Amino acid sequence: MTNKFKIINDPVHGFINIPHEILFDVIEHPYFQRLRRISQTGLLNLIFPGATHTRFHHALGAMHLMFTALETLKLKGVAISKDEEKAAMLAILLHDVGHGPFSHALENMLMDDWHHEKLSLLLMNKMNEEFNGELSVAIEMFQGKYHRKFFNQLISSQLDVDRLDYLKRDSFYTGVVEGNVNTQRIISMMNVAKDELVIDAKGIYSIENFLTARMFMYWQVYFHKTAAIAEFLLVKILARAKFLVSTGKKLPASENLSYFLFRNEFEKATQEDINRFTELDDNDIIQAIKFWAKNDDIILSYFCKCIIQRKFPKTIISSKPFDNEFINDKIQKTEAKFGKGSGAELVDQISRDLLPYNSKEQPIYLLQKNGDIVSLDHSENQILSSFINQLNTKYILSFPREI
Repeated sequence: MTNKFKIINDPVHGFINIPHEILFDVIEHPYFQRLRRISQTGLLNLIFPGATHTRFHHALGAMHLMFTALETLKLKGVAISKDEEKAAMLAILLHDVGHGPFSHALENMLMDDWHHEKLSLLLMNKMNEEFNGELSVAIEMFQGKYHRKFFNQLISSQLDVDRLDYLKRDSFYTGVVEGNVNTQRIISMMNVAKDELVIDAKGIYSIENFLTARMFMYWQVYFHKTAAIAEFLLVKILARAKFLVSTGKKLPASENLSYFLFRNEFEKATQEDINRFTELDDNDIIQAIKFWAKNDDIILSYFCKCIIQRKFPKTIISSKPFDNEFINDKIQKTEAKFGKGSGAELVDQISRDLLPYNSKEQPIYLLQKNGDIVSLDHSENQILSSFINQLNTKYILSFPREI
C-alpha cells in the first residue's frame, strides 16, 4: 500500500500537500511526469541563467494555490464539496499537460495549429478513461461547462491561480523582483458573489500591483528582445528542418521528432500522434539543434549555432515598425556576406503585443462592503487600471552580427 498523501517541498510556496489520492495518481502518470522535461520558460535561461524550472514545478504550484483559494472561499461561507475541491485541483494540475517542448511557439510547428489547451483536453480525456471517469468534473471545469462559474475563473481568467503561480515562480527563478506578486494577500481577498469570482474591495491595490507586475514581467522577461528572438529562432529552425525534409534531405533527429518533421496533416490526432507527442520533450529539440548546427545547409546551421553557442543575431527594439529602407539595407549586407537568398531568411522583424488588463473580456470585479459589485476600471479607488487597459506593441529587428 503506497502512502499517497505526500508533501512536496517547493522553493516558492514552501510545503505543498497532496490531499486526495487521485491527485497523486495523476502526478505519477507518464503524461504528467513528462512535464519534468519541459522547461517552464523556454530558452529564457540563456538570458536569465536561473530560469531552469519546469512545467512540472509550475503545475504543482498552481494546484497548491487552488487548494489555498478554495480554503479561503470556504472560510467566507462559500459551499464547496470535497468532489468540487478535488475536481478543481485536478483541472489546474492538468491545465498544461498538453504543452509541447519549450515554448508555445513550437506547438503549431509540430502539430499544425494544435494549441496546447486542445492537446491538454485530449490528454485529459484519455486519462479520464484510464481513471474510470474520475476526471469528468475536472474536465467540465476546465472547459467552463461546470454550472458554478467561479471554478472556471480560478482556472482561467485574468486573475487565475495559473497566473498567480507563474508570475511568482518566474520572478523567483529569473531574479526579476518586479514580478514578485503577493499571492497570499490576493488569495485572501478572493470571494464569490452571484457565482462569479470577485475580490473584496479593500484588495484593490494588491490587484493593481498584480496587473502591473505582470506587465513588467512581460516586457522585462517574456518579451525581452533576446528572449523573443531566441523563441523565434526555435520556430525558424523547425520550419527550416521541415522544409529540408520535404525536399528529401535527411536530417538526424530522435525517432519522435523525425515523425513530426515528416508529418503534415493533423485534422484529427491519431493514437500514434498522441503516443509520439507525449514522448517528446525539450531533450529531443536540443539534441536535434546540436546535430543540425553542423549541417551543410547554411541557414539551418546558422540558426542552430545561434542557440547552442548563444551567439544570437543582433537585435534592435523600437515602439514603431522599422523603415523598409533600413531593413533592405540589412538584407543586402546579409546577402553579400552569406550568399544570395540568405537575406530573407536571416533578417526578421517581429512584434510583441501586450494588453496588461482587458476590461472587456472577463474583467476583474470588486465586492463592495454594501454587497455591490463594481468592475476594477470603474472603481473610484483605482489608480492604474484605466492606464493599463491599452494595447502596447514593440517591434524587434534581428540580423546577423557579422554584417
